[in-house]
Amino acid sequence: MVQDIMSDDPTLFLEVVKHEKWRKAMDNEINSIGNNQTWELMDLPAGVKVIGVKWIFKTKLNEFGEVDKYKA
Repeated sequence: MVQDIMSDDPTLFLEVVKHEKWRKAMDNEINSIGNNQTWELMDLPAGVKVIGVKWIFKTKLNEFGEVDKYKA
């Protein structure tokens, strides 16, 4: 059963936006980044390339194998 839950973790953004639980996980992560002041949005200097970002979605389980939270 644990493997079934983990294999259901989305790999495509189009899968994520269909489910409230994953949208909330993304909102929580963005809020956490903002609260921790780990980045700052600024204009890109001329001649500099953008660093890509990739979302990873994981179902976190508690010690009983039950869903604890959805993490983005």
